Amino acid sequence: MSEVHPYIVVGSGCTGAMAAQTLVEAGVKVLMLDAGITDDTYTKLIPEKDFTAFRQTDENQSHYLLGKKFESISWDKIGSGSQLTPPRKFMVTEVEKFLDIFSKTFFPVESLAYGGLGNGWGLGSCVFSDAELNAAGLNPAKMKAAYQTVADRIGISGGQDDIKNYTTSFLTNIMPPPPVDSNQQSLKNNYERKADWFKANNFSLGRTALALITKDYNNRKAYHPQDLDFYSDKDQSAYRPWITVNELKKKNNFTYRGGIIVKQFKEIENGVVEIAIWNKEKNEEEIFRTQKLVLAPGVLGTARIVLRSFNKENQTLPLLCNPYAYFPCINISQLGKTFERNTTGFAQLSLFHDNNRQGDDIAMASLYSYKSLMLFRIIKEAPVNFRDGISLMNFLMPAFVIMGLFHSEKRGDNKTLNLRKDTSKITGDSLQAEYLLSEIEKQKITKRNSLFKKAMTKLGAVPVKMIDPGMGSSIHYAGVLPFEKEDKSFSLSPDGRLHGTQNVFVADGSGFRFLPAKGLTLSLMANAHNVAHNALK
Repeated sequence: MSEVHPYIVVGSGCTGAMAAQTLVEAGVKVLMLDAGITDDTYTKLIPEKDFTAFRQTDENQSHYLLGKKFESISWDKIGSGSQLTPPRKFMVTEVEKFLDIFSKTFFPVESLAYGGLGNGWGLGSCVFSDAELNAAGLNPAKMKAAYQTVADRIGISGGQDDIKNYTTSFLTNIMPPPPVDSNQQSLKNNYERKADWFKANNFSLGRTALALITKDYNNRKAYHPQDLDFYSDKDQSAYRPWITVNELKKKNNFTYRGGIIVKQFKEIENGVVEIAIWNKEKNEEEIFRTQKLVLAPGVLGTARIVLRSFNKENQTLPLLCNPYAYFPCINISQLGKTFERNTTGFAQLSLFHDNNRQGDDIAMASLYSYKSLMLFRIIKEAPVNFRDGISLMNFLMPAFVIMGLFHSEKRGDNKTLNLRKDTSKITGDSLQAEYLLSEIEKQKITKRNSLFKKAMTKLGAVPVKMIDPGMGSSIHYAGVLPFEKEDKSFSLSPDGRLHGTQNVFVADGSGFRFLPAKGLTLSLMANAHNVAHNALK
């Protein structure tokens, strides 16, 4: 019999990295199994200059701005992941080959990358309220302690303003946010001038809390705005989960194995978990064994593995995904102005609508200035021909504010997953998904969208269009194995253990019973820390 590893963690994304760090710090031996795809083409091409400098001087800039095969340019309908730049495209490499999904109503983004979807995380960091935690099935007291642990590990910056209760709340050691540009400062000024209207309509505006360090921290350099946020992480000021995994590799009790697709597991004698994997390099199946298995490949990946493991084809699982749309807005006061040189591509302001000021019915918008993603990504949305569109967009671009709007989400009968046989696939199956909102949900979203459009107009930025990339575009997924106190098939116990098993734990968002509109990732990492801590018991 092959070696039995004390702990195996599946996945190197935000949840896998955080769970592994908790286990390693406890002194146990950990093996991480991961697909581990990296970018060997574009990252090394990006010069050590700010965005404006290499736009003016680099003759080879098209290689990493458009792609060597112009793969970054698409005239198709805007959908999930369509804004990925060439240096981020590796995130979705081989996904169609190994993570096949079929749906006419749900269009997710998945990753087999080293660091997973965390490579493209927008860094938004929000704690959930007690009401949101209880609705999700998470213990508020334990989550609050875990939030602080994660915040201390990754470093968070944010403001001390009207949205602090929705973002960093009780967290300590929060760094100051990066500078705000004049485009968004004008919105902030209008908010302060019209404070009575925003308060009366239950809106709050403030600086976005980000997993972005503005002071040197844990051997990482402080952030200096160069507008390269969609292209490079060389200074490691923006937290990415591979930073944690790189550090774990220096520990004697951590081992990393890449090039692996985990297919399924089964528990054998003495509670040992046997894991069947596909070795991509050898092009063959292998077996690993462990005393404790911690699954963190992402919600959809976990669904595949669990359904295969229990041999339950056609078994229907629930699914949660935040409804999302974005609105290009024109900040009238900025029309025709010159771009500031060193700005940030991350969200600078966040706008919250707390419907009853009770913290249990919140919608959230992130506000971005638009520069380094460049005109070609939005020019096809202009209601004029291409030639005229270039002139028009050059005038409008300094005034663009992109509002990305998220809504909270509850379970529904037409939000489901199942696994079907497909012998044409290496894994032998394909994930099937359906995601349909009820008419009542659609009406609520439409009404909330109208409120946000009115609020943006009050801020001085007029929404010109709503772009709906389709369900799945929020890249916030959860709920396929909801938390249940009773031993119920295809659910998790409150400590993260998969019901029907002794030693299989799930550290991603599979157990969440409700999805708040707030940025999800900080809560995913806090939960992963707690699940790993529970697995130690």
